[in-house]
Amino acid sequence: PSFLLLCFRSPLVTPLIFGLLLQAPLMQLSTITQPNFVLLLADDLGIGDVGCYGNDTIRTPNIDRLAKEGVKLTQHIAAAPLCTPSRAAFLTGRYPLRSGMDAVNDYRVIFWNAGSGGLPPNETTFAKILQQQGYSTGLIGKWHQGVNCESRNDHCHHPLKHGFDYFYGMPFTLISDCQPTETPEMDRAFRRKLWLSTQVIGLMTLTAVLGRLTGLISVSWKTLICLAGFSLLFFVSWFSSYGFVRYWNCIMMRNHGITEQPMVTDRTTSLVLRESISFIERNKHKPFLLFLSFLHSHTPLLTTEKFLGRSRHGLYGDNVEEMDWMVGQVLDAIDKEGLKDTTLVYFASDHGGWLERQEGERQLGGWNGIYKGGKAMGGWEGGIRVPGIFRWPGVLPAGTVIDEPTSLMDIYPTVVHLAGGAVPQDRVIDGRDLLPLLRGAVAHSEHEFLFHYCGVHLHAVRWHQKDTGAVWKAHYVTPIFSPPGAGACYDRGFCPCFGEGVTHHEPPLLFELSQDPSEAKPLSADTEPLFDTVIRKIGRAIEEHRRTLTPVPEQLSLSNVVWKPWLQPCCGMFPFCWCDKEGDN
Repeated sequence: PSFLLLCFRSPLVTPLIFGLLLQAPLMQLSTITQPNFVLLLADDLGIGDVGCYGNDTIRTPNIDRLAKEGVKLTQHIAAAPLCTPSRAAFLTGRYPLRSGMDAVNDYRVIFWNAGSGGLPPNETTFAKILQQQGYSTGLIGKWHQGVNCESRNDHCHHPLKHGFDYFYGMPFTLISDCQPTETPEMDRAFRRKLWLSTQVIGLMTLTAVLGRLTGLISVSWKTLICLAGFSLLFFVSWFSSYGFVRYWNCIMMRNHGITEQPMVTDRTTSLVLRESISFIERNKHKPFLLFLSFLHSHTPLLTTEKFLGRSRHGLYGDNVEEMDWMVGQVLDAIDKEGLKDTTLVYFASDHGGWLERQEGERQLGGWNGIYKGGKAMGGWEGGIRVPGIFRWPGVLPAGTVIDEPTSLMDIYPTVVHLAGGAVPQDRVIDGRDLLPLLRGAVAHSEHEFLFHYCGVHLHAVRWHQKDTGAVWKAHYVTPIFSPPGAGACYDRGFCPCFGEGVTHHEPPLLFELSQDPSEAKPLSADTEPLFDTVIRKIGRAIEEHRRTLTPVPEQLSLSNVVWKPWLQPCCGMFPFCWCDKEGDN
């Protein structure tokens, strides 16, 4: 009797009992062939920004409806705390350093459309496998995985080279530079140094010329001309890229063609939504994959007038509520076409909210709830724990909550298997098929260990001890918050992965997340009897994991991330790149 009582008090068993009593029987997977997939990925959205994850002031009724009608994951983990590497892992099911998409330096994302780095052509995305299985595959919104390798039109990193039949959106990412009224965001500190250096060199040149004219300095005109030429060359060398960020990076494309350069931000939201719904309508009679990669809620927080001032959290809250409305419009389109029961819908964020993103008194970044840290922090939960919701009526039990470690990389094998494909056997796939867990066929995630990287630097490791339910997490490196105790790196704008801005821990900081999800009370050998055993177990897992890593070209090396004019996508005759084909229509 005591055993039965314990079982019925279990948080895993109770929902299953009610599910059996209240729901219609779930369909057998053998009766379902090739469902549609609608993958919704928010940008920079914090787990604490969503109603069904505890936010009671930002209204997200459509995302909440997905959770009510499907399965909510409470320990859904991004493979990286920044856009480019996290999305590379999502698309390939592999830790980003396996494809060279994690950084060895401070340039941790794709910085220019005209850089040569990006998702390597030899990587196999889930879209490519679904395309081979007869799916129509579309990507609407943000890409941020590179464009070209050696020439302006080789498109070696482009979505159409990675399994998507159709692409409409930004090959780059939304940044404040895209909005003329906003303060420039891209490489802000470096640009200030360049401006200062230019002014110093210019002042030196002017002083030398005045000294020569007044006879105070004995210097030849040839030397002055060379100095003036150097000043001009230095200015042009950096201003030709950073002075035109809006034209070089803020562009919209349809397939290989540029439709807006620069993008007209006032209509971006409506165009992204229109293209998403149109893709569903065009492909309703055959299996399709729609990857809607939102530009929300990344700065500059493009928000239409209809939603401005509606939330209690300023412009950021307005932007999140508009994204939720877009989710609702996509769900309505699925319902309208009669596809609800044959479509698996997934919603997540690429990583945690950006705590340091502020302009004066305005908070422009997200909130990560009870979890410490945020965007760019590879180890702390706030940077990597994200919303994760699945809905598939009749197949997945509605109203289910799963508190098992899962990863954005798990989408890869889950989608591939459901589409009737097979994951590649010639490489390591780090994701695991989630369907048995989502359907309740198994009680535990297949992940025993998850490795949390910041760039190529391993910051933390999670061990799910399945026999006890404990989730141990060891931190080997943590960022130094500035100011001290602030919970983020406000003085820097981003927390670093290495160098003077981090602390190395020996022994590592250890937390038991099921008891301390906020990572507030580190354990020690004095307070935790299993401390040494856990650290040894995790240490052996790291050794085994590292044996699976092989050297690959670094896609985010300095030589790959710098602006290369010969690679710049241009809808005119370079450097006169300007067009508005949407306006013409």
